[in-house]
Amino acid sequence: MKQQLLRLIAAHVCLHVCMAGTRMAAPLLALREGHSPVAVGVLLALFALAQVFLALPAGRYADRHGLRRPVGWAVLVAMLGAGAAAAWPAFGVLCFAALLTGGATGAASIAVQRQAGVLATNPTELKQVFSWLAIGPALSNFAGPFGAGLLIDHGGFRLAFAVLALVPLLSWWWVRSQQAPARAAPSATAAAGPGAWDLMREPPFRRLMIVNWLLASCWDVHTFLVPVLGHERGMSASAIGAVLGGFALAATAVRVLMPLLAAHLREAVVVSGAMVATALLFGVYPLAHSALAMGGLSVLLGVALGSVQPMIMSTLHQITPSHRHGEALGLRLMAINGSSVLMPLLFGSAGVVVGTAGVFWVAGAAVGLGARLPLRR
Repeated sequence: MKQQLLRLIAAHVCLHVCMAGTRMAAPLLALREGHSPVAVGVLLALFALAQVFLALPAGRYADRHGLRRPVGWAVLVAMLGAGAAAAWPAFGVLCFAALLTGGATGAASIAVQRQAGVLATNPTELKQVFSWLAIGPALSNFAGPFGAGLLIDHGGFRLAFAVLALVPLLSWWWVRSQQAPARAAPSATAAAGPGAWDLMREPPFRRLMIVNWLLASCWDVHTFLVPVLGHERGMSASAIGAVLGGFALAATAVRVLMPLLAAHLREAVVVSGAMVATALLFGVYPLAHSALAMGGLSVLLGVALGSVQPMIMSTLHQITPSHRHGEALGLRLMAINGSSVLMPLLFGSAGVVVGTAGVFWVAGAAVGLGARLPLRR
């Protein structure tokens, strides 16, 4: 199991690096070319737009075909998106790259997460497996932005996009020998064709989706506003990448520790505590004016938000039927990315009206008010 899990983590990292680096470089290039924060919000929203429409079909596709075929398609699509940005880094092409790299990474993540769930045999192993798996995006959220920032400062945006376009090839290297699990028997509901929305009728699943949406929105706030704040304060691309990278490293560190403590962690308590901590940190974040202060708060926020995904994924696999894990994962991804499409547009518009501080405080208040939801049975 350990070898299979390591390969899954490596494959996830390589695809996510492409998307995370593009997500940092594309809005920064748009800002440097004089586009408004609203336009940057549109650009960032496109990273999630394709996932809204692909998530459920990708989940069903993973239920039918396992791992390798979905990841193979994702590699090709991600390379096309980042490669297009390297060849012609105009704003319209950056939007195209956002759609392709975001959609490819989302579809591949469903297949990877489904495969990881197959490896676990009990709730403790679920928490361990998803804690280790969650290291992948956290690590790539450091390597992607930080590496892209260095490449931009030393070789320009085209070099950064070109390197990012090659990284997904490594994902196929890691999964090429992975055996797909046996196909799950379709449920009667799925066979009848009404879709996955009946899962939302279950109160535990519905509450889990609301909590996941609140926390994903906070992640989006941070990803969107750090480049805006850094640009306003004259920070270099490397400094902005380092602030985002500190968040990712902290999220990685807490996820490294979580498998060791999995038997002693309660999913609801961890998630609720993370929501309270996020609300407090968002209250302070706009008051930080230096890269060092922003970096410190970014690290603390990374610890809080980094602890959440393994607990949510473990809970999701416990409250949904095994033959519908792909659908449930797809529905989760569609819900949070539907928010990610709308939220950057809202952040950009709200930032013009109330400023970046107001966006941080509103998001912090919302997640704080929702902190009791995970504790409800």
